[in-house]
Amino acid sequence: MITFLSRTGKKRFYKSVNKGHEGVGGGASVRGRGSGLPRAESQAEGKSSGLEGGKPGADDPINLERRVGLLSGVALIVGTMIGSGIFVSPKGLLERTGSVGLSLVVWAACGGLSLLGALSYAELGTLVDASGGEYAYFLQGFAPGEKRRLWWGPIPSFLFAWVSLFLLKPSSLAIICLTCSEYFVRIFNAGSSINCLPPDLAIKLFAAFVIILITFINSYSVNLATRVQNVFTAAKLVAILIIVVGGMVKLGQGNTQYLATGFQGSTKSFGDIATAFYSGLWAYDGWNNLNYVTEELKKPYTNLPRAIIIGLPLVTICYLLVNISYLAVMSQDELLASETVAVFFGGQLFGRAGEIIMIFAVVMSTFGAANGSSFTSGRLCFVAAREGHMVDVLSYVHAKKLTPSPALLFNAAIALIMVIPSDIGSLIDFFSFTAWIFYGGAMAALIIMRFTMKDAPRPYKVPIAIPVLVLIISVYLVVGPIIDSPKIEYLYASLFIIAGLFFYFPFVYMKKSIPGMGHMTTILQLLLQVVPTDVMPDA
Repeated sequence: MITFLSRTGKKRFYKSVNKGHEGVGGGASVRGRGSGLPRAESQAEGKSSGLEGGKPGADDPINLERRVGLLSGVALIVGTMIGSGIFVSPKGLLERTGSVGLSLVVWAACGGLSLLGALSYAELGTLVDASGGEYAYFLQGFAPGEKRRLWWGPIPSFLFAWVSLFLLKPSSLAIICLTCSEYFVRIFNAGSSINCLPPDLAIKLFAAFVIILITFINSYSVNLATRVQNVFTAAKLVAILIIVVGGMVKLGQGNTQYLATGFQGSTKSFGDIATAFYSGLWAYDGWNNLNYVTEELKKPYTNLPRAIIIGLPLVTICYLLVNISYLAVMSQDELLASETVAVFFGGQLFGRAGEIIMIFAVVMSTFGAANGSSFTSGRLCFVAAREGHMVDVLSYVHAKKLTPSPALLFNAAIALIMVIPSDIGSLIDFFSFTAWIFYGGAMAALIIMRFTMKDAPRPYKVPIAIPVLVLIISVYLVVGPIIDSPKIEYLYASLFIIAGLFFYFPFVYMKKSIPGMGHMTTILQLLLQVVPTDVMPDA
């Protein structure tokens, strides 16, 4: 039963077994067991009554439930990876590599690198069975036990949350929704060719609508969000099948002249290759998303590695076949000149009907990717707030729906702001540069935990050479472009990361509270009907 009693006597939404805490660094917080500490195996495997996916009983503690199975896990990985990248990035990748042959090599290499990274994340996810992805791994790897109380211990995890919640996750959602909107609005661009760019205002308004709709779906029901993800993932795989079959038919008819150019004109610049990887890896981004919802995954010790092993090779094969299909129909110059590669491809095969089919395919694909991005981003914000690194209301869940609605709304609000500039190319470079700093950090955390947690059970374990290799490549992807072709975005990214320290020391380490945050938390609880969860971090 929900009551309105707090330790201060103020009326609030609380479960009778819960105790709340004020804004960031509220000082007098009543906190229980940390999320990263070991829990019963039966609970992690989803066998307890409160974690089966049904509604909690009258006396059950409020918490997120395990409602994501293997199929939904695969759909989350595939659905968030196959989004706007394969429809936006082929142009940038081919332009930077300079040749058809090298572009295909980079596509395959990006898939291989993503698979190696995902396999390492499978070990991390089964070793540290907490949601939040890199955030949880940084806490356990760089600040285990008593080190978490030291001033420097939580800094890596806080900076990751700072950059992810205010830049990486919202920009990813904004990019995907802008692409979804751009393709959808083309259908209604009356009096013009379907390849003409629609009005910028219309694109932004529809992108905002998509963000709001997806946020509502994820806030309303976890089951609805996973069903939407499953349906749209299936739809995008059908769309990719259409592209692949059309390309294979053209190849069977002897249209191999564009692929036959091979490696002619390949770039010799290491910086160009690194930025080409940025475009390719943007298309593959999402391979780590299932790690953000580990606490909601049924049987995580088995389903997490299985979902990764199924999803990553499937996406890599799809991407290679799609790019080969593109080059069976379009020349290199046509592909570089096209702003809508998939739409042009459909038009070459089936005329205007093919263009419309491809537009709807892109819209469905990007909508599904945006849904998955919102789903996982909310969990990262939820976990960071639960650890005291964000305002506490973001760690609350809806009293009846059991969804982290405050965290989802926060992510949507930042994404709506990022829709305003709408420069997708700059956002992709900005995103990739900062993201790979933290991917490399996760590999470093895994290597450290091989020594600090030698005896910890590891249901899944990769050879140590894999995280070492991914760490080295991450360093190259971060440092290479800066040396070869420095851009102002890289400086902005670095300064943004460092700026997080100005918030960390007063509000997290020194536990200073924001004036009026307690009253604001009460108002938001009443407005959103949210309550604290039963799992709180250690003081």
